[in-house]
Amino acid sequence: MGGVRFVVVASIATGVVVGHDVAYAQSASERIETLPPVEVTSPGNGVKRGRPRDATRIVRARPRVVIPTAPASTSTSASEIDADKVPASVNIVDSRQIERTGSPNITDALLQSVPSITINEVAGNPFQPDVQFRGFVASPVSGTPQGLAVYQNGVRINEAFADAVNWDLIPTAAIKSVTVVTNNPAFGLNALGGAVNMQMKDGFSYQGTEINVMGGSFGRIQGSGQWGKQVDNNYAVYGAIEGVHDDGFRNFSQSDIRRFYGDVAYKNDVNEFHLNMGVADNKFGAAATVPAELLQQYWGATYTTPQTSHNQVGYFNLTGKVEATPTWTIEGSAHLRFFKQDTQDGNPTGTQPCSTPAGFLCFGDDTTPAFGLNGTQLANPFPSDAVLGEIDRTSTRSTTGGLSLQATNDDKLFGHDNRFTVGGSFDTSVTWFNASAELGTIGTNYVVSGSGIFLGPSGSPITIGPVSLRTTNQYTGIYALDTFDVTNAFSITGGGRFNSARIVLEDQLGTALNGNHEYDRFNPMIGATYKITPELTFYAGYSEANRAPTPLELGCADPNNPCTIAAFLVSDPDLKQVVSHTVEAGLRGTKELNLGTLSWKLGGFRAKNTDDILAIPSPTLQGFGYFQNVGATRRQGIEAEVNLKSKAMQVYASYSFIDARFLDALQLGSNSPAAEQNNGIIQVLPGNQIPAIPRHRVKAGFDYAITDAFKVGGDAIWVSSQYFVGDGSNQEPKLPSYAVFNAHTSYQINKTFQIYGRVDNIFDNRYASYGTFFETGALPNYANGGANFTDPRSLSPARPRAFYAGMKATF
Repeated sequence: MGGVRFVVVASIATGVVVGHDVAYAQSASERIETLPPVEVTSPGNGVKRGRPRDATRIVRARPRVVIPTAPASTSTSASEIDADKVPASVNIVDSRQIERTGSPNITDALLQSVPSITINEVAGNPFQPDVQFRGFVASPVSGTPQGLAVYQNGVRINEAFADAVNWDLIPTAAIKSVTVVTNNPAFGLNALGGAVNMQMKDGFSYQGTEINVMGGSFGRIQGSGQWGKQVDNNYAVYGAIEGVHDDGFRNFSQSDIRRFYGDVAYKNDVNEFHLNMGVADNKFGAAATVPAELLQQYWGATYTTPQTSHNQVGYFNLTGKVEATPTWTIEGSAHLRFFKQDTQDGNPTGTQPCSTPAGFLCFGDDTTPAFGLNGTQLANPFPSDAVLGEIDRTSTRSTTGGLSLQATNDDKLFGHDNRFTVGGSFDTSVTWFNASAELGTIGTNYVVSGSGIFLGPSGSPITIGPVSLRTTNQYTGIYALDTFDVTNAFSITGGGRFNSARIVLEDQLGTALNGNHEYDRFNPMIGATYKITPELTFYAGYSEANRAPTPLELGCADPNNPCTIAAFLVSDPDLKQVVSHTVEAGLRGTKELNLGTLSWKLGGFRAKNTDDILAIPSPTLQGFGYFQNVGATRRQGIEAEVNLKSKAMQVYASYSFIDARFLDALQLGSNSPAAEQNNGIIQVLPGNQIPAIPRHRVKAGFDYAITDAFKVGGDAIWVSSQYFVGDGSNQEPKLPSYAVFNAHTSYQINKTFQIYGRVDNIFDNRYASYGTFFETGALPNYANGGANFTDPRSLSPARPRAFYAGMKATF
């Protein structure tokens, strides 16, 4: 095109402006401005239609951010609008913030950068964390009530069977940016608290080669490589590969991660197409919670193993964007995803020797027969002094495919700027789920050794036995959003989305799990922004979102027939869908100072869930439970953030307050001390706080360039106390608050090589990020000579102090 560059203004806090070619402003207070559209004649090609520019210039301007208003399949989606016109809180994490953590976990960057996000390691492994935003969770643990939708290049990656989010499958090195979206039903099912929208790199936005290796504490060895190249202005290729080995600080918590992501792209002045693909093969030792009495003896202790997960994924995504006219842009995508997960979980068992008839095994008590797979009562082959346990195994195989189409128009309306987006999506998934239970014995190290004896359906009404289930999910959505500029300062956004979910369960061993469920709902949104001054914006908005029950929840929803959560499904009663109603308002602004660019925001929100779904523990047998609608719950709070950035320095701090409460009375099973006095039941009253949601979070950090080559930085996080899971009645002491301090440094040896290091948890604070209760009489306390446990608290211990160092080469 004879040297003409097509640049779309999209500057972020770093001052980088990204378009079809990458251009850079000199500081955060500058942006690249393009001259008016022209028709451009290219030799041999005639007149090109579109919006090429024949020159650019750098001008002083306030930093500006554009974000997607709907799931975006390309990194320059037409649905993006200026953040000052978004009637909700805006949280963006870019690739520099991700790289700053030095972590292969994208969740660590979210924890540092987004005020209302906290992380706990309920699974006992740093690569499988629960991510909590405003009290809503995206978790890899099946059975966790999920409240966040997660997207990668416009494709929803909540797994089909339980809406779980396996953060370990996401290739961190390949992420270009992450936007945490609130107050927007366009992001579809499960976005009760919001959505996490990830855009990946391609050869247009990333060019060159980078090799990064690091090692350190607890046997950590990790490496990554990425390469991007643009060819002939119209074609680009990108690829990234990552590998991690970590022994973990706890027994049996080794992790091995292998991930690849690639993108092949084509674009010209009016069209853009991408074919991206990825694979991952990850294995984990998930140590889960451990009794507090064992942690007092050894911080790396575990309680009942093996607990392992093996996750595999492969996916393809074809996306396209076409400027149909100068004011209409059409975007579409087609995707195919294959997911496989195998787990094994060592547990105490309800199986025990029978009193009558002697020599046989019973389940739940000493008279109810325990049956084998052949339907006959199991003989007792175990020594009289053996402590019995079981290894629960699950296998999940899902194939998901889908299509999406979106059109955006920016014609003026009544002479005013207007951005209209309409779209739809269809996704279908088929899942095969299988589960089995193998009896065994538990040693003094709490390792369950299998015997080769498998349980059939046993016990009444509590049952356990093999499960083989086929499920089909069909999710359809149609949405429309419009942002209208009433004046240059005042913009109104309105719209909504209609969601339709069809879930079919087909029991492969009988009929108990058969079911056909349908859920439909329209979710509206309305909001407005007002630019009080060029540097200060007020926003306010209201939205609704819904979550359909998952196949896992529907397969275990009968209080009279509880099951082993996430393993042994027993019946298929219906559940109501969860609906959230969110209102939020706030102020945000920026100001140019002599020190640099100051940005800040202050906002509040209230989200009310109706017909919320919780996992209800069985009051009669440890490890069993069911899913149930529990009425209304509410999460409300305040978020504040300030950021000062200059060429040599960045300082940030944030505070969030989250108040999460039950609004209806209910009874719950629990192993808390209060429940022991009431036959294993606690009474939750309206106004009781929801467990595992800390009320206060404080985050702060800095980066400082001592020289152009030598940089230092640090960050700190303080999280307040929280109630233990199982203490919904708020009668027990809370899990204590904790503070973590980290530091990092880097030195640029030359243009190619950089060395870096970091220290996590500098002061070696021993704290727990999650707490629950367990049945103290299930197993002996071998650390205390085989006596009974006396403390029912079970904790997820956090990682002790850790040192890491590495080298990065960029070509």
